[in-house]
Amino acid sequence: MSLRTLWIFDLDNTLHNATPHIFPHINRSMTAYLQQHLQLDETAANDLRAYYWQRYGATLSGLMRHHGTAPDHFLWHTHQFPELDRMVLREPRLRHVLQALQGRKVVFSNAPQHYAHAVLKLLRIDDLFDDVMAVEHTRFRPKPDSFGFLRLMRRHRVKAAQCVMVEDSLENLVAAKKLGMHTVWVNRGTKSAPCVDVKIRDVMQLPKALHQLGA
Repeated sequence: MSLRTLWIFDLDNTLHNATPHIFPHINRSMTAYLQQHLQLDETAANDLRAYYWQRYGATLSGLMRHHGTAPDHFLWHTHQFPELDRMVLREPRLRHVLQALQGRKVVFSNAPQHYAHAVLKLLRIDDLFDDVMAVEHTRFRPKPDSFGFLRLMRRHRVKAAQCVMVEDSLENLVAAKKLGMHTVWVNRGTKSAPCVDVKIRDVMQLPKALHQLGA
């Protein structure tokens, strides 16, 4: 990779581990939102939340498509974290790992911008990124929709071949690879996929994997 490289990082479960505290909280908040606004019981709301997430890649997409849900309202109410500082798991060496990468760095997340900025600040890496593209900046067309990818490339005046997408979601990497990006899959499992150029257990392994990306 070179100084012309644009590193595109997902946020949750890529730059930090959201599984223990963050994701359960979001899932509970989304289920409660569906209960209140669609008049569903808890089981039905949870099932619908999960179904929309599996079908569209984001619960919000299903709610907008089928229920006319206002995206700003939904994202604000489902991403409230009174104790976010206790929920974010920070890896102290992450800053050093990111600083070692040549090229510009951006975050591209399906999360809302207020949440993304808050997490990056708690991780103490917010100053290392040139841009944070949140779901609001994709006109609420979250990954794996190609709209956000294309908008990001236009915004930073780069071609797909200059981009490295670092992401835990295989579906999002499929979209990135179709556009011609290099791909890094953050996953602890044993399987791989044709869309994956490099597979790492966590982002801390990224510097050691650079040679596989042609660095």
